[in-house]
Amino acid sequence: MGPADASTTDATDPTAPPTVGVEEEFILVDLVTGHPVGRNHEVAEAAARRGVHLDLELTTCQVEIATPACSTSHQVIEELRRLRSVVAAAAAEVGVGVIATGVPPTVPDAFPITDTDRYRRIGGYFGMLAHEQGISGCHVHVGVADRDVAVGVSNHLRRRLPVLLALSANSAIYRDSDTGHASWRSVLWSRWPASGPPPHLRSRRHFEQLVDMFVSSGAILDDHMVYWDIRPSDHLPTIEIRIGDVQQAAADAAALATIVRALVMTATADLAVGRTADEVDATVLTAALWKAAHDGIDGDGIDVVTQQSVSARGMVADLVADIGSSLGRIGERDHIDAYLSRLYEFGNGASRQRALFAEHGGGSAIAQAAMRAFVE
Repeated sequence: MGPADASTTDATDPTAPPTVGVEEEFILVDLVTGHPVGRNHEVAEAAARRGVHLDLELTTCQVEIATPACSTSHQVIEELRRLRSVVAAAAAEVGVGVIATGVPPTVPDAFPITDTDRYRRIGGYFGMLAHEQGISGCHVHVGVADRDVAVGVSNHLRRRLPVLLALSANSAIYRDSDTGHASWRSVLWSRWPASGPPPHLRSRRHFEQLVDMFVSSGAILDDHMVYWDIRPSDHLPTIEIRIGDVQQAAADAAALATIVRALVMTATADLAVGRTADEVDATVLTAALWKAAHDGIDGDGIDVVTQQSVSARGMVADLVADIGSSLGRIGERDHIDAYLSRLYEFGNGASRQRALFAEHGGGSAIAQAAMRAFVE
């Protein structure tokens, strides 16, 4: 969400459910081959002529959209479809396609860096790590009262990161190959110094001390490079959950955002009655996230509380039971039940990518399908 979208609650009713906003990163591709193309400046200019601002990402083949704050999943879907339609039209004007996959299915050895001062600094400092970026996520912002609450919510949500990753996995095919992982994006993303799951945070001050350490040590160049899977926003009164691959369809992104919103509501309610989060072992959480990235929704995962193997669908059932009251409060339980039924019948993005790859071979077929599905 952009700075103009910082309003997160109904000012006349502080007990109203928090609003939610979604940021999506997209990849610009050649219309025939599906190879990434570095035309983000031109696509952003074409979108601006249509009244929509696009953020430029680190590599020149990517752009990002951001919805305003929304109160229902229907609003999220409508905003995402509106923005995606503009991106598609802008890309068409430039003569390129656009896809919503966590990684480009077919890629060059390195991506050119977007020509801004900050991105040039990142490219110069991080070298090949920056030039191999080219990955796309779905970032969900949910309104919270302040950063202190955001820190407490982060601790509660850490244990749910693996199941959110399993649900959202949409990056199985990379460099014209099946990676053997449902979310290869998360594997590539984990190479950055301040990425992956956040630690269990003792306080707001603890969070700020860690950020200061990263910046002052030179491990990252600025606080915007705190890429944890959950983080208090650095410019909005929100908590940002960044674990998900970008979703192929707007409806799936809206469902993911609704689940995250309900998780934040549940955590906030727990904090309000003094129920703090149990500290999840960092090693177990790292293993669970790797397993989720590997298996996605079709295999097994690790319950980070019991430290036992459990089916991914069992993890989903436990998640839905936990947030059921919050989903009911915002009138979204039927929506999430329908989303999960569809997911189990047709698979998530990674499952569908693998099916296409098995049938057609090569990443171009996945890119072509993603172009067709972009504005669904």
